Amino acid sequence: MLNIFTLANGRLFQEEIESLEELSRFQPIWVDLEEPTPEEKRWVKQYYGLSIPEDAMDEDIEESARFYEEDNGDLHIRSDFLIANEDEPRTVRVAFILNLTNETLKSHGVLFSIHDEDVPVFRLLRLRARRAPGLIEDAKEVLLKLFDADAEYSADTLEGIYDELEKVSKDVLSGEVTDTVAGEVLAAIARQEDLNGRIRRNVMDTRRAVSFMMRSRMLNADQFDDARQILRDIESLDNHTAFLFDKINFLMDATVGFININQNKIIKIFSVASVALLPPTLIASIYGMNFKLMPELDWAMGYPYALALMVASALVPMWYFRKRGWLR
Repeated sequence: MLNIFTLANGRLFQEEIESLEELSRFQPIWVDLEEPTPEEKRWVKQYYGLSIPEDAMDEDIEESARFYEEDNGDLHIRSDFLIANEDEPRTVRVAFILNLTNETLKSHGVLFSIHDEDVPVFRLLRLRARRAPGLIEDAKEVLLKLFDADAEYSADTLEGIYDELEKVSKDVLSGEVTDTVAGEVLAAIARQEDLNGRIRRNVMDTRRAVSFMMRSRMLNADQFDDARQILRDIESLDNHTAFLFDKINFLMDATVGFININQNKIIKIFSVASVALLPPTLIASIYGMNFKLMPELDWAMGYPYALALMVASALVPMWYFRKRGWLR
C-alpha cells in the first residue's frame, strides 16, 4: 500500500496512490509504504529517483548500520515501533529515508517510510495532524512528531501496565492466594513484564534515533528544542519502567511466597499425620510380635484393648498439636 501525505493550510492530508499517474499529481512531504509491492517500489524509484534498499526491513542488521547519512545527504534511520496488543505485544521495524535534496520536490524535502504492517503511532500522528493546523511544517517535522508520538504511546502503555498491576496487587495482597489464583497472577505478571521490557527497548531505540537527528545538524532551532524535549520525556519513561520492574519483582516474590506457604501447609499435614501415627504403629508392632502364647488366646479383650490403646495414642498427639496451634 502506497500512501502520500501533503500539506494544505497547515493540515496533513492523506491520499492512497494506485498508479504512477496519480503519484505525479501531488507534492507530498511524506510517502508511506506499507507492505510495498515491487510495482510500488518501481513507481517511487521512477518518480522520485529513490531506490529502496533490499535490506531496509532486515531484523538482523547491525546496530551500528541502522543510522547513517549517504553522500547525497539522504538520512537513513531504522527504528522499532511498539504495538502493544494484549495477546501479542511486539515491535515493528520501520525504515525511514529522509530526502532533503529531491529534485522533484524542490520546495521541500520528503520523508519515505517503509514497514510491513500498520503502526499505531502512525495512525496517532495522522489523526493529530488532521485536527491540529500548523502541527507539521516539513518532512523533518514529520519524523520528529512520529518519535514524539512514539514516546507518548509508550507512556500510555505504561499507564495500562500500572492499571493491570493494581488488579494483580489486590489479588496478591488479599491474603487468600490459592494455587489457581497464583497461577493466574504469575501469568499476568509475566505478560506485563514482557510488555514493560519491550517498552524500555522501544524508548531506548527512539532515544538513539532522535540523538542521531540532533547530531546530523539538520534541525532548526525550534526542532532542536523539540528533540531535546522528546529526550527528556524518554528519560522520565526510563524511571517509570525501572519502578515497574521493581513492582513486578515484588509481586512475583509475594506470589511465590504464597505458593510456598500453600505447599508448606500440605507438608505440615503429612508431618503431623506421620508423628501422630508413630505411637499406634509402635503399639501394633509390639502387639504383633510372635509371643509364645498369643495374648488373644488367654485374654478375650486383647484385640479391643490393643485397638483402643492405638486410637488413644493417636488422639493424644493430635490434641497436643491442636492446643499448640500447629493444626491451623
